[in-house]
Amino acid sequence: MTTDRESASPALCRLQLGSELRQLRLTAGLKGAQVVKKLLWSPSKLTRLETGENTTVEPTDVMALCEIYGADPERRAVLLSYAKVTKTNRDWWLTAEYRSVLKPGFKAFLDLEAAAETTQLCQVGFVPGLLQTEDYIREIHRRSDLEFTADEINRVVDIRITRQEVLVREESPLRYVSVVDEAVLRRVVGTPQIMRDQLAHIVETVESRPNVKVQVMPFAAGASRVMNGPFCIFRFPERLGLKPLVHIEHLADTWVKRDDADVKRFANAFTDLQAEALGPDESLRVIKEAIKEH
Repeated sequence: MTTDRESASPALCRLQLGSELRQLRLTAGLKGAQVVKKLLWSPSKLTRLETGENTTVEPTDVMALCEIYGADPERRAVLLSYAKVTKTNRDWWLTAEYRSVLKPGFKAFLDLEAAAETTQLCQVGFVPGLLQTEDYIREIHRRSDLEFTADEINRVVDIRITRQEVLVREESPLRYVSVVDEAVLRRVVGTPQIMRDQLAHIVETVESRPNVKVQVMPFAAGASRVMNGPFCIFRFPERLGLKPLVHIEHLADTWVKRDDADVKRFANAFTDLQAEALGPDESLRVIKEAIKEH
């Protein structure tokens, strides 16, 4: 019989393991520099472990940390079970089929998305990924990822479509709240037909899925925080004891903000965006009007 941990996703195990290792270190009153000096590790190795960035985690590394932190046998067993999952299972996006087209920053994003209970997304340039149609995805990457072959774009499309299953999974579907700039609705990506189908898909998803909400930031709102760029706040089930995180992505790099003050700043910004944006019903009306205009 498998335990809950053994059946958990590797992404969730990596995040949970990292969070608990960091808490053990803080409880022991140790700084990261002290730990890596004892183990002759590079500072980045401990950072990757504590932030859940490693694809797999070696049980020997976990045992070494538990020894330094004085973890009790029960805690050691739990942490080792997390490490075991990362060694024996693979998240679908880390298979050989997708590895060559998956950028490191996007891999981290998928880790967080798979484990999250709620996401709050501010989107500026295009339709949010979880709401995109296949034709829209293909056109976006055909124009932006010029180095990708047709086969690689097909794999990118597969990744994005498979991602969307978090919205419809049987157990605890992702609660998804997105504020999008009105320009996203008006900008023609591909052809008018692609845009009509794309916007109709958003309407259908919002109207059929109570866990999905979309608000539109209208042109009439003028200057607003949406102009500062896209970001995504991830919130996790309370039972996991994981604090909210913020993911920021730009052309050259991605960042994950974990500091409480940073997360609070973005959470306040998102609250302001929701207040400035059209309400859910009015947003649907505007999206339906945009369908007619294309």
